[in-house]
Amino acid sequence: MNILFLCTGNSCRSQMAEGWTRHLKDDTITAYSAGVETHGLNPNAVKVMAEAGVDISDHTSQHIDEFKEVKLHVIVTVCDHAHETCPWFPADCKVVHHGFDDPPRIAKELAAKGAGEEEQLDAYRKVRDDIRRFVEGLPANVEED
Repeated sequence: MNILFLCTGNSCRSQMAEGWTRHLKDDTITAYSAGVETHGLNPNAVKVMAEAGVDISDHTSQHIDEFKEVKLHVIVTVCDHAHETCPWFPADCKVVHHGFDDPPRIAKELAAKGAGEEEQLDAYRKVRDDIRRFVEGLPANVEED
């Protein structure tokens, strides 16, 4: 099964999902990630994934258009913006929406309230762990949706 995780900028949530899927489901799922834009890889996503034993430091931010020639079975949109604005979905591909909180936005809000780096990183850790739980349920949880 080929799964593409899609978010706005392919910098954080979709990268985490690709990383977890490659780490946990590499024997049954080929994982990709992309964005409706490209924002570069978020260093805090890299940091918290490394804490969990998953190295995504070599990932790059990719645009959805780079996957037009890839046979995708499922696209999982991991943020509302990507789900609402994706310019195309393959006709024979299942699209599943499973939104996750936006760690950079939450961290920024926490920083504005005076939160330190660890508290800001906790926003990334929470989403990392939420995504892991979702990936652990693959492929069943996208087949049932």
